[in-house]
Amino acid sequence: MNGSLAQRAAQGVFTISTNASSSHSQSPFPAFFVPRVSSFSSKPPPPPSCSSSSVYYTSCSCYCASSLYSFKPKIKAQDYLASPPKMAAVSTRTFLNARSEQELLSGIKKEAQSGNLPAHVAAGMEEVYKNYKSAVVKSGNPKADEIVLSNMSAFLDRISLDVSVRNSYVGNMPLFTEMEERLKKGHNIILMSNHQTEADPAVIALLIEKKAPHLAENMIYVAGDRVVTDPMCKPFSIGRNLICVYSKKHMLDDPSQIEMKKKANTRSLKEMAVLLRGGSQLIWIAPSGGRDRTDPKTGEFVPAPFDPASVDNMRRLVENSGPPGHIYPMALLCYDIMPPPATVEKKIGEKRIISFHGTALSVTPPISFPASGKPEQAKDDSTKVLYDSVTEQYTVLKAAVHGKKGLQASTPKVSLSQPWN
Repeated sequence: MNGSLAQRAAQGVFTISTNASSSHSQSPFPAFFVPRVSSFSSKPPPPPSCSSSSVYYTSCSCYCASSLYSFKPKIKAQDYLASPPKMAAVSTRTFLNARSEQELLSGIKKEAQSGNLPAHVAAGMEEVYKNYKSAVVKSGNPKADEIVLSNMSAFLDRISLDVSVRNSYVGNMPLFTEMEERLKKGHNIILMSNHQTEADPAVIALLIEKKAPHLAENMIYVAGDRVVTDPMCKPFSIGRNLICVYSKKHMLDDPSQIEMKKKANTRSLKEMAVLLRGGSQLIWIAPSGGRDRTDPKTGEFVPAPFDPASVDNMRRLVENSGPPGHIYPMALLCYDIMPPPATVEKKIGEKRIISFHGTALSVTPPISFPASGKPEQAKDDSTKVLYDSVTEQYTVLKAAVHGKKGLQASTPKVSLSQPWN
């Protein structure tokens, strides 16, 4: 690769491995990912001090010790909002899988009973089916039944998908505009959030890109190593900017790799510090270290507890970076689209069940960490303030999506909207 590191950084996305001189066969695990330079920043972030770093730049890439993955999505996220039917590949297939009129009509009733379709929409779908069938039968076409089933299954599927997309919400959307303004001034933004599915980055981008396209395009996600080591997980991060770390939940899976994982995490933290020193960075992180799971007592999904050490690490990184920094609490509700296993699995290859469902996210104003004379108490207090905000927002999102209250679930602290409408 010719040219200086800074020159290549200025050209777009780049990935750095601090162990480039090592044989690729020595470790199948990721180092870390550094995203494209923000267009809000007047200069690229300062290059790492490690002279052995190797630089690669593509439209979006993620470097593993064994290979370089380059992802170039052919369909942009906004296409899904502009034309919901393109998401049919991840729908429940209630209508597309129907093999008879009986299955089609019973599918309408089933979706209405489950709450996925409003009663008036379900009634309208059944009425348009009967009207269309009557018209085709009167035409005298010998294949009338086949034509009706083929065309109406696709038509009803498109209607149901559009309704599902409309069953998604964003809380306090103006705060994302506030974030964009702060990024333009060189400030850093950290989103501390709960985490529900491997597709969270795509869900976040879909929900905010209409009103905040720069945020959707340039957000950096702190992700677990399985994003690049699990073949079934990789596609859910296509087109996203990632910094890979090893979760504490998997740190002890293989005792022989503990030290390697710790060193990799240290390198990722250092690179994050480099980015923050350059300013104008937007980083999403889940301080829980993994996805939410169901409450064993209620069976309901709840935000997983946050790790005080992770919260404190990000606080110190932001405070010591130089440019002003702001930490916003974010709540995310989307587990229905691909729920995680009931328990944390050590082995790669978890079963994935995908469905189409309404989603929601929300942010509240940046938090002010409480002052305390004792460092450990300060960690716990800060984590509680952050977690309480996320769970409070999550309750509102749950009422909107699962409680079927929609925009009526808004509260003085969480004002819901559908910015794509």
